[in-house]
Amino acid sequence: MATKEFDTTRERIIDAAGEIFAQRGFDSTTVREICQSAGANVAAVNYYFGDKQRLYVEAVVRAHRWRMERAKLPEWSADTSPQQKLRDFITTFIRRVRTGPADTWHSRLVMREIGNPSAACAELVQSSIRPQFDLLTGILREILPNVTNEKELHLTTFSIVGQCLFYHFADPVVRNLLDAKEYDGLDVEKLAAHIATFSLAALKQRATRAGATR
Repeated sequence: MATKEFDTTRERIIDAAGEIFAQRGFDSTTVREICQSAGANVAAVNYYFGDKQRLYVEAVVRAHRWRMERAKLPEWSADTSPQQKLRDFITTFIRRVRTGPADTWHSRLVMREIGNPSAACAELVQSSIRPQFDLLTGILREILPNVTNEKELHLTTFSIVGQCLFYHFADPVVRNLLDAKEYDGLDVEKLAAHIATFSLAALKQRATRAGATR
């Protein structure tokens, strides 16, 4: 019973803190107002998290994981081709950033942290973003077995991620460049198919060049 109460209070504090951090930022948020919003004792932040800084870090990491959990990668069988894995990864990535409620503290807090990074950014990367980065790099390594330069593989990973993120960060620009009908047609499946086809064509050409140089 005590453990359940501990978890419930801890979750309430993270939710309350995340909402306020997303709205005002770390420096303008006080422990007292977080605890008041969560219906917790003012000493609760120190008890559950140690200090406000640690609470902020956990709220940022939780916010990113919340978005990821809204769209999970499929479970791949042993005979799933790397090309299909890439298509699935791209589709899932776009679904995470393009669907669901955009105006939640989770989305706003992550965007605030990435736009004005603090020490929390490093932990966000290591605990939540790096595993996805390593997964995508591993898929590309399967598609490009003759490319052994890790730096080149990393740049290729960033190129694919950049295509996906463009439709998130530049959405207001895209919306104003296209007419309403064309913009409305840019659903997850269409964007994912385009990025996957474009990327796989480039990767096929790169693989051919790499094979010819060996």
